[in-house]
Amino acid sequence: MPWPVDSGRDGGSVAAAGEPTLRGIFEAEETPLLHYAYGLTGVRETAEDLVQEAFLRLHQHWHEVVQPRPWLYRCVRNLALNHLRRSRRESPLDEFHEVPSPAADAHLGRLEAMGALRQLMAELGEDDRRLLELKYREELKYDQIAARTGLSAGNVGYKLHHLLKNLADSLRRLGVESADG
Repeated sequence: MPWPVDSGRDGGSVAAAGEPTLRGIFEAEETPLLHYAYGLTGVRETAEDLVQEAFLRLHQHWHEVVQPRPWLYRCVRNLALNHLRRSRRESPLDEFHEVPSPAADAHLGRLEAMGALRQLMAELGEDDRRLLELKYREELKYDQIAARTGLSAGNVGYKLHHLLKNLADSLRRLGVESADG
C-alpha cells in the first residue's frame, strides 16, 4: 500500500495511525542519504543535489512507492552513478587525467555497500549490534561471546546466523548484491 502524503494542516510527520509521510521520510532520511551520496561522489555539493533530486522524484511518485526508504537509496545510487558517468565523459583526457578503470567502479561499489551496511547496522537493536561487534570487531568465538553476554553458545550462533541472513536480505533489497556493490 502506498504511503500517504501529509494530510493534516499542522504539517506533522505522521498522517494517520503511524503511517509515514513525505515530511517524516525526509526528516528521517535526509542526513543518512547525504552521507551515502557523499560516500559515492566525494563532493558535498553534488551529494546535496542528488539527495534533493531523489526527494523531488519521490514526491512525484509518492503514491506509487511502497517502500520509500529503499526506493530513495536506490534513486540516490542511480543518480550518483549517472553523475559519475557524465562527469567522466565531460572530463578532457590530458596528462593530468587517467582513463576510468573497472577498479574505480569496483571501489565505488564497495563504498556503496559499506554505506548501506553501516546504515542497516545503525538500525539494529543494541543487543544485536553488540553480538556483531563481539564476533567481527573483537573476533571472539561463540563460547567467548556467550560468556560476555550470558547467552548459550548455541544461542549466539543462532542469533548471529539470523542477523547476518537478515542483513544480507536487506542489502539485496537496497540493490547491493555483493561486497563490490
